[in-house]
Amino acid sequence: MDDNHKDEPLLTLPITTDLSIAIPEGTYARVGNLSLSLSLSLSLSLLCLKGVINAYYRGPVGVILFNHSNVDFEVKVGDRIALLIIEKIMTLDVIEVEDLDATVKGEGGFGFTSI
Repeated sequence: MDDNHKDEPLLTLPITTDLSIAIPEGTYARVGNLSLSLSLSLSLSLLCLKGVINAYYRGPVGVILFNHSNVDFEVKVGDRIALLIIEKIMTLDVIEVEDLDATVKGEGGFGFTSI
C-alpha cells in the first residue's frame, strides 16, 4: 500500500497491497479478519471481507474493508488490516445418494435446531 486510505462510514474500501505471493500447488490462501485482540484495538469498526486466492494468481493481494461505524477510519501505510491464511485443498470423490444417515441435529442449522 503506497498511500494512506480513509474509509468513510458504512462504505467499503478496496486496498491493493504491495504484496504478491505464489501459493503452493494443492493449497489456497484466504484473506480474513484480524484476531479479536487486534480488532478491539481498531474499535471493532473495520470488517475485512473474506476473499480467496488460488495457486495460479500472481498479482498483488487485495483487501476489501467495510467500515461499519459512523465515523471515518484512516488506514495508514504499515497498519495490520487482515490475515492471510494458507490452507491445504482436499479433493474428494462425490457420491450421490438418495438419503443421508440420521443424526441428533438433523437438518437444524445455524445453531438453531428448532428451525
